Amino acid sequence: MRLGFSAVTAGLADPREALELAAELGLDLELSVDQQEIFPQLPGPRELREMARAAGVGFTVHLPFVDLNLASVVEPAWRVSLERMQRALEFAAGLEARVGVLHTGRIPMRHPLLIEAAKEQLVQALERLSPPPLPVGVENLALDRYDLLETPEELVQLVESAGTGFGYTLDMPHAYMQGGAGQVHAYLEAMQASSAPLLHLHLHDNHGDRDAHLPVGAGSLPYEQFKEALSGFTGTAALEVAGGAAGVRSSLQVLRQAWDI
Repeated sequence: MRLGFSAVTAGLADPREALELAAELGLDLELSVDQQEIFPQLPGPRELREMARAAGVGFTVHLPFVDLNLASVVEPAWRVSLERMQRALEFAAGLEARVGVLHTGRIPMRHPLLIEAAKEQLVQALERLSPPPLPVGVENLALDRYDLLETPEELVQLVESAGTGFGYTLDMPHAYMQGGAGQVHAYLEAMQASSAPLLHLHLHDNHGDRDAHLPVGAGSLPYEQFKEALSGFTGTAALEVAGGAAGVRSSLQVLRQAWDI
């Protein structure tokens, strides 16, 4: 497993500062395309790639989701979302990122006809994006009633229909918030049994009540319970933790103890 951390979740807006921390800790760095869009004065992919090579750091990329919805049933909004995602994939490929993380989209209400229409829009979007220029891990959400996909089975059905280049990002605390440790196991088992690969993990913590992005060990997610199930995992992972450099450091220490990595 190649372990990294999210610069934006840690609150390290300056990529130079984030790269220094990643190099010091022997970690990769997960960058946010949303942040790059909001602050265009940040270094571009070529400069970031050169900085990372000098530091001996690799990248993963969180693809955009702010004001973006690949499941939108409003056609102009869907088209703009698709165009932004295409540009984001080009950005990630320019970084030579190992994987991109993709959100599945949201709906304004849980009406059966609207859910079906939104799923069709999402499938069509992934077809337009296929094959992506780098592996893309579709992330489990189900954090509230506006998230489109609610079950491991729905996520597997989507990703297996998406074709080559798509796999999974398992956000363990999202699943934990949805249904405790049992739901984390349910997502993990469904992804590992799928024909599409588990590519990436998001690691943080909460108390099962909200998506708090606490440092690992500061919540109640029992990471030690998943050591065996993830023993053969050879993909990437990112600590998506708040608390700055201290949060990253403490999370790394707890995780290494829990998983012997």
